[in-house]
Amino acid sequence: MTRFGALILWCLLLAWPGGTAAQGGDPRLVPDVSSRAIDIQYSFTGEELLLFGAILYPGQRLPDDRADIVVVLKGPVRPIVLREKRRVAGIWVNASSLRLRTSPGFYAIGSSRPIDKLVDERTAAIFELGLENLSMSPSDFSEASKLERFEAGLVDLYRRMGLFYENPAAVEISEGVLYRARIPVPARVPVGTYRAETFLISKGRVLAVASRNVEIRKAGFERFVALAAERHGFLYGLTAVAMSLLFGYAASAAFRRR
Repeated sequence: MTRFGALILWCLLLAWPGGTAAQGGDPRLVPDVSSRAIDIQYSFTGEELLLFGAILYPGQRLPDDRADIVVVLKGPVRPIVLREKRRVAGIWVNASSLRLRTSPGFYAIGSSRPIDKLVDERTAAIFELGLENLSMSPSDFSEASKLERFEAGLVDLYRRMGLFYENPAAVEISEGVLYRARIPVPARVPVGTYRAETFLISKGRVLAVASRNVEIRKAGFERFVALAAERHGFLYGLTAVAMSLLFGYAASAAFRRR
């Protein structure tokens, strides 16, 4: 039985008389992901991560008003320096730079409807729903126009690289209770700890939030190289230089023989 099928069975047991679902209060989310860990090897070309789960309503009664689901996969958050180039006298030079303290290396959001149809701008900004609502925290004071320009450039670059992703129709909701969404994970995704968040939204309000962690890590030879570079940087550098010289000498010798 797949994990999604097991979740459906578990929710049916909860909804059965005598189940343990909440009898009062706000609805709850029971989220999960198809994989808690993604290994990056030499043959890794990307993966599709399934975010799914169930909405548990008090008394197992569906509300009259439609509820929507938003899922976000985000991480790892790290500082980044952005540089703007300008052409001066025919040469491209660094004109200005900006350091962002909390820039995500990957951000994907999927929803059952467009975000602007679900919540107002203030709520979207509080929960960072949407690429235009990401809080990247500049390290020093910058003009609003400069910050917007740099952030727009970063978003555009990461979109083209597949590291920023939005799909306002990614979430499917079945019977008003079960939901699922597929998030593409590109081959160049950075390693680290990711957070898969699920938001339950109704009448412009976020009723419930739940999350799961996902680890994206290097495996096999890639992991060995990464650990060697991190733990033995000096020896790794010497080895890299030695291998470059060796391959260069071998190539030149092969051409001389011709």
